[in-house]
Amino acid sequence: MTERQERSEFIERVVHIGRVAKVVKGGRRFSFSCLAVVGDGQGRVGYGHGKANEVPEAVRKAIDKGKRAMVRVPMIGSTIPHQVDGFFGAARVMLKPASAGTGVIAGGAVRAIVEAAGIHDILTKCLGTNNPHNVLKATLNGLMALQSPELNAALRNKGERIQRVEPAA
Repeated sequence: MTERQERSEFIERVVHIGRVAKVVKGGRRFSFSCLAVVGDGQGRVGYGHGKANEVPEAVRKAIDKGKRAMVRVPMIGSTIPHQVDGFFGAARVMLKPASAGTGVIAGGAVRAIVEAAGIHDILTKCLGTNNPHNVLKATLNGLMALQSPELNAALRNKGERIQRVEPAA
């Protein structure tokens, strides 16, 4: 088995492929840019941007960069702990927890990053631009702003449980 035929432990999604034309003396030279999302389905996700003269090479570069740029996303079961908004440029993405069985209600770039992270129940809405680069960065910004309940309790000094004293009988 070669390296490309091995089963990857990561979920890899290509979000956008763009063709770029450079005008030179003899005509146009085309190259390709690729935006890809990589996740392990267990709460870790990252994205990468690769450029090359051929599409497969651009995809490979984007996936490699995505693997190096992975971050952890706090989750409660199959959803996120609380509602959050992510911002980047003109893109604004609203992420809202959903009850079990709801599924992923998201489109395009948001769906790719949420599914790669392993979130199965979430409601999202993309506001502002729908540029895949900015939407992807806004989504990741929102996911990184999430706080797990344990972290939130620790920040509020609520980590210790109050011991209840039972009255003597």
